[in-house]
Amino acid sequence: MYSEIYEKTGSDIIRDLGKRYSDYRKRMGYTQKEVAEKSGLSVFTISSFENGASTGITLASFIKLLRAIDSLDEIEKLLPELPESPRALFKKQSKK
Repeated sequence: MYSEIYEKTGSDIIRDLGKRYSDYRKRMGYTQKEVAEKSGLSVFTISSFENGASTGITLASFIKLLRAIDSLDEIEKLLPELPESPRALFKKQSKK
């Protein structure tokens, strides 16, 4: 169950996300300038993130970037809601 991602540093993961974001943005037909206008972030910030030069992007900025390319719903995949635990389900059943 141990994934290769655990061997990467936080900066490596952010660089990978930047590259992936660039691919998404381009595939959806947005320019960096359009994303900058929609997100309120600078073209420099977007370019630095996509090129891996800036690994200090905040979660708030990342959310703005996802929103700008109409992909905010993808944020749910980072930490999906957990199903109810078997113990909680058992307790519910016991109360009935």
